Amino acid sequence: MLRMSRAGLADRWTLFVGALLSVALGVALVQSSLLLLITAATFDPPPGLSAAERMEFSDGTTAAVSMLGVVLGGAVFLAGFIISSTFAFTVDQRRRDLALLRLVGGSRGQVRRLLLGEALLLGVAGAGLGVPAGLEVMKLQAWLMRRFEFVPDGFTGQWRMWILGVSLGTGLLLAISGVLVAARRAARVRPLEALRETGAAARVMTAGRWIAGLLFFGGALALVIVAPHGGPAGGQAMALNVAMPASVAVVAFAPLLVPLFARLMPFGGGVLGSLARANLRDARRRSASVAAPLIVLVALVVGNTGAGSSFTTSGIDEVARSTHADFVVEGRGPIADVPGVATVSTELSLPGEVTTGQGEDRETEAVSALVVDPAAYSAIHGTPVRLSGRAVAAGPGGDVPKSGTVRLRLPEGDLGDLPVVASVPATMSGGANLLLPPGLVPEAQLAGAQARSFVALKPGADPAAVRAALARSGPVSSLDDWLRADADARNSTNEKIMLIVLGLGGLYALLGVVNSAVIGAATRRREFAEARVTGLTRGQVVRVALLETFAVTGAALLLGVVAASAALIAALATTSAVTGAATLDLSWPLIAGVAAVALTVTGLTSLITSWSATRRPPVTLLAAQE
Repeated sequence: MLRMSRAGLADRWTLFVGALLSVALGVALVQSSLLLLITAATFDPPPGLSAAERMEFSDGTTAAVSMLGVVLGGAVFLAGFIISSTFAFTVDQRRRDLALLRLVGGSRGQVRRLLLGEALLLGVAGAGLGVPAGLEVMKLQAWLMRRFEFVPDGFTGQWRMWILGVSLGTGLLLAISGVLVAARRAARVRPLEALRETGAAARVMTAGRWIAGLLFFGGALALVIVAPHGGPAGGQAMALNVAMPASVAVVAFAPLLVPLFARLMPFGGGVLGSLARANLRDARRRSASVAAPLIVLVALVVGNTGAGSSFTTSGIDEVARSTHADFVVEGRGPIADVPGVATVSTELSLPGEVTTGQGEDRETEAVSALVVDPAAYSAIHGTPVRLSGRAVAAGPGGDVPKSGTVRLRLPEGDLGDLPVVASVPATMSGGANLLLPPGLVPEAQLAGAQARSFVALKPGADPAAVRAALARSGPVSSLDDWLRADADARNSTNEKIMLIVLGLGGLYALLGVVNSAVIGAATRRREFAEARVTGLTRGQVVRVALLETFAVTGAALLLGVVAASAALIAALATTSAVTGAATLDLSWPLIAGVAAVALTVTGLTSLITSWSATRRPPVTLLAAQE
């Protein structure tokens, strides 16, 4: 049977090129992300760093590991989804061949073994191509992380020999799991029904699709409902994960939804428009398979970037509403002696490590500690804080217990066990994890602390004169300017993270769209030939295929937005629950760019593949019975 699988691959190689590339690039993406994750987790700080710099370095590598974990999870999701979609489409395009095999005596088990043998060979070949490709992908990912300053300049992915076994196993697992469901369905369809396109062979919505679609829809709905109750951190995490199950749910119902949405696209009048519309109505599987990777791409890009941007904007608005200050001074000095100043909250930021729990429950994590004057902090930020002596408060950044005892270690010394006697509400924008009273940290340790002072003016004070006096203590900006600068910095960071998390994955998903379009065109040579012998010219056939492609792409973009809306609804609900004001901030240039790229790529692919498929004279194709 393995020999037949090899012969089938050689005979129908045009159908399997896309599957092979999907496996190879899926293995490359998973391998690269895993190697970088292990490298970041074991990356030692360079020699010569101070204690504070070593602590900040550790905090940075922890953030990089978290981000790479998200990248790895997204890579596995995209690889599994795209490979299974590609294999399912490939098997579906061979229904007649598999039906003939059954008619000449092949059993259901033999059909399954034939398809699994093909998947086994493609998995091995894909892993063989994916290992060297993964090295190049790893260089690109590492360069992006260095370029965006998530890791130091010396960071590079480290090769490990055991990754060969992991990559081979990944290729085999992705290929075989991707073809399992399609092989089972192909073996169960009666051969005469497959030849006549009737019965189960003509059914586009199987029981498995209905079950999978409803399960993933339920998962997405549950995340949307629970997100507002998860607080700032939990709500954001759930909202940023809604797009995955939502997109899978939409893809499961794609055979029903894509033709429906495609009819809304402008086809134009005349015979060509009518023919394109009829082809979309009849070829539901092909349309759904081409649209599936694009739906996932749009859902992840639009949903995650929109939700992330909404959380950032909500956090900035929340700070603007709660901060009662006129100026922000970067640095500390004799601000309290400046005429016209009513209140000054000078806040000193230090990196630290907090240890909680005992025994097996003992955990240590990096935190940001803020030394504040409780009265001034309360007046400026509108949150009552009462601290004194060796007590601390849970800050707006969360991640520490709101009661009990924590052990705090700062760069220059261990402060020991400290009781948590107060807390301020966690904010959407985050912030310090712990608030410390004056006198708790020795002055020597505060010498290198980052200082920021929020200044509120007295009624009737001259802002220009006060600003000039404050400038002697450090750079001064108005609260609005500081908020805008902070928003720009946060948005820049979010955009960099999204580029690393979604950039290569988005390209991979786009390749899945191209693969599906190529596979679909490779099986339409006879259909194109029949259209030409009935009177259509080669150019008209190509235009019909292009109209179909644009209609399917437009439907996929709309359905991707539908899936992305789940993440946006979760973001609206979470921001409303946390800050009291629902916030939605979409990047319209990004959405327009995704649509333009999708239409361009699918249009060019359709032109090239349909022109290639109509290259031979139609009589030759019909006579060959292809």
